[in-house]
Amino acid sequence: MLLEPRDTFEALRRDFRWAIPVDFNIGRVVADDWAAKAPEQVCLEHFSPDGHHLSMTYAELAERSSALAHGLTDLGVTRGDRVALLLPQCFETVIAHVAIYKMGAIALPLALLFGEEALEYRLRDAGARVIVTNAFGLQRLKAIKARLPALTCVISIDGAGPDVTSFAGLIEGRPSVFEIAESGPDTPALMIYTSGTTGPPKGALHGHRVLAGHIPGFQLAHDYLPQPQDKVWTPSDWAWAGGLLNALLPALMLGVPVVSSPAQKFDPHMAFRIMAEMKVRNAFIPPTALRLLKAVENPRQTHDLVLRSIGSAGESLGRETYEWVKSALGIVPNEFYGQTECNFVLSSAAHLGVSKGGFIGKPVPGHEVAIIDAEGREVPAGETGQVAIRRPDPVMFLGYWNNDNATEDKFVGEWMKTGDLGRQDAEGYVQFFGRDDDVITSSGYRIGPAEIEDCLIGHPAVRLAAVIGKPDPLRTEIVKAFVVLHDGFAGQPALAAEIRDWVKNRLSMHEYPREVEFVTELPLTTSGKVIRRLLRDQEIAKAS
Repeated sequence: MLLEPRDTFEALRRDFRWAIPVDFNIGRVVADDWAAKAPEQVCLEHFSPDGHHLSMTYAELAERSSALAHGLTDLGVTRGDRVALLLPQCFETVIAHVAIYKMGAIALPLALLFGEEALEYRLRDAGARVIVTNAFGLQRLKAIKARLPALTCVISIDGAGPDVTSFAGLIEGRPSVFEIAESGPDTPALMIYTSGTTGPPKGALHGHRVLAGHIPGFQLAHDYLPQPQDKVWTPSDWAWAGGLLNALLPALMLGVPVVSSPAQKFDPHMAFRIMAEMKVRNAFIPPTALRLLKAVENPRQTHDLVLRSIGSAGESLGRETYEWVKSALGIVPNEFYGQTECNFVLSSAAHLGVSKGGFIGKPVPGHEVAIIDAEGREVPAGETGQVAIRRPDPVMFLGYWNNDNATEDKFVGEWMKTGDLGRQDAEGYVQFFGRDDDVITSSGYRIGPAEIEDCLIGHPAVRLAAVIGKPDPLRTEIVKAFVVLHDGFAGQPALAAEIRDWVKNRLSMHEYPREVEFVTELPLTTSGKVIRRLLRDQEIAKAS
């Protein structure tokens, strides 16, 4: 599954063949295999603002994850059980992931950004038995734990408490070797919830092969990583597919150290400090974060950077940001593309001459990507259609959790539909235009309007609500809500602020509407569905 260097991109695609072992297990390949051959090799480093940085070796990761696997087994966790992880970037997050994979259980990463309603929905829908979190996460759980009968155990990395098990205590004294459960490429390993583009969020279930499937694209985007002194960092939350599968797990599998950093609002000055102090060579930085880095003048003169590759994905990078990275950082950024259900299938590769501002790139070796029409037919070069991936594919999800109908709807013939509009030029480059559904892309997050609208309607003043993505030069789009109020309420600024906070506290700090517009009615179809397209067109017309 590793790329064998070739002089041209075409030769890479021509010669590549998948070779995923029949006994593939994520926990083994990111920890135990390396512990056996290079036990003292550092796999994780943690940046501390006070300068007291920490590190962990592969031997330590293998031993602690095995001990935790024993501890989880003693708590009754068995093969196929869902274990939720509500944690920031830290060593405990990696230890927990590896332990879960070794057991044959299913990891359910959740973002600390999520509010109570978003957490409750995902935990209930997944039927999570155990959750590993910290003190912040415990506060989120207080109000919803009683409504989650399947959730029998809460583990905290910040110590024990009433009905809370200590993470460190669960590891202490337990064996440092664990017999890894029998698992193959299609054995369920990981479930990440989508953004709820049409209705509630859906759990995209992946097999262990998902990690192997990411390796060619990861190596391509980072100039044949691993190279001597390579080291990976991303500001993206490891709970998202981007942070977990575009950075953390592939790097560990390839023997490349990964830098973690404390949870915080993205600060461009701190980002450059992290990359300089930790000697980061390979960074995955979403487009919005790259745009925010522009606030730092002369970064190469003010910071001792050793960067050699930058990958970016999650939204369109855009020509302007592409050119800024080239000029300010001296690196051609490699944009790549995918989605939770099927990730890292398109990429640029500047070292092979595959790079064009305004275009994502070309299909990664081992993946077949095309632009199709509504019937699943490939369209000619230059014509707009939907980006689609041919099945089977190692990075393709196994299906949506307990939702066979949605899984079936995701495909047309041999193609998995992405819902993204694009076109392919005569050279094979794919250009991204936007969604053919209502998903919002903001600061690299893919946000579904239905969950936000449902939350808005729960506010006592709100009668109807519609949510769209409003074009924004920094974030690609911002969430904007159109709200029809109940009688007796007036659309004042104070109420708009209250409504924003209502969503922020219940769903997520990245999903709340940055703009709230009070309207007397919404455009509806004859069946009562909001026509969001008309609202988007209205915002585009205002901006022009």
